[in-house]
Amino acid sequence: MSYTDIKREGWISKLPDGVQPYAVLMRLDRPIGWWLLLLPGWWSIMLAMSGIGGMFGHEWYIFALFFFGAVMMRGAGCIINDIWDRDLDRQVERTKTRPLASGEINLFQAGVLLFCLLFISLICLLQMQPKAIQLGFLSIILVGVYPYMKRITWWPQAFLGLTFNFGALMGWAAVLDTIELPTLLLYLSCFFWTIGYDTIYAHQDKADDELVGVKSTALLFGSRSKVLVFTVYLLAYCFLMAAAKMGGGDAVTLSLLSLGGMHLMWQIHRWIPDDADNSLRIFKSNRDYGLLVLAAFMLNSI
Repeated sequence: MSYTDIKREGWISKLPDGVQPYAVLMRLDRPIGWWLLLLPGWWSIMLAMSGIGGMFGHEWYIFALFFFGAVMMRGAGCIINDIWDRDLDRQVERTKTRPLASGEINLFQAGVLLFCLLFISLICLLQMQPKAIQLGFLSIILVGVYPYMKRITWWPQAFLGLTFNFGALMGWAAVLDTIELPTLLLYLSCFFWTIGYDTIYAHQDKADDELVGVKSTALLFGSRSKVLVFTVYLLAYCFLMAAAKMGGGDAVTLSLLSLGGMHLMWQIHRWIPDDADNSLRIFKSNRDYGLLVLAAFMLNSI
């Protein structure tokens, strides 16, 4: 294999040489991660407020806080993951040039950056409602444990689904200070969606993961992975529609959500599991799915 996920191009390449490794450690060169972390939170806010018509100054402020919090927490999560995985990453073609694995950054430097990101995230979190704050602290525990899951279970994608989608609960709680059925249904939708897109992502590393003893749904299902992804995507779409309906979604929102469902089916149709580049492209297209769902929720009651 000759591919890598470390590409210092675009604006990253224009940063000072001493800053670039820290930007890469946070995966600022790969925005898809914070998009996937952010979008469930934005969906939840829009669902709670019945679209942009219910959004006022405070709600838009929370909306912005979720953006900054997602970028910071995604960066923090990547650092935690790389600290856990630095020895494994050295053995995998795609990850061996990551700053910690390559020795470009040491553990102390990574720890300082991690502390700074968590502190900024805490500032964002403390400006939200009490239930959202409680959920935020609970999510930190899952973020810390997640990297270990690939060592003990064939289903680390499921644990990622539990961990990565707290925004679906927190968005609703941040503006209404409650946790209600629509946001629980939304969380379940995101849970199954994450299993699907992370299985696609994991197909890039099947050979290396098997060699170093890392588990994944990509290895567990192998040639049957398309069946798994179809199943979890179908469940994700069904729970999404249920969340929209229970959350007061109108006919326009429910109709627009069908575009998201079509996009998920398009992914399965175009995905080539044994092609690493194709798997990465299809994985990244989940941002487009997320934006379609966001647009549907924003236009509710308009």
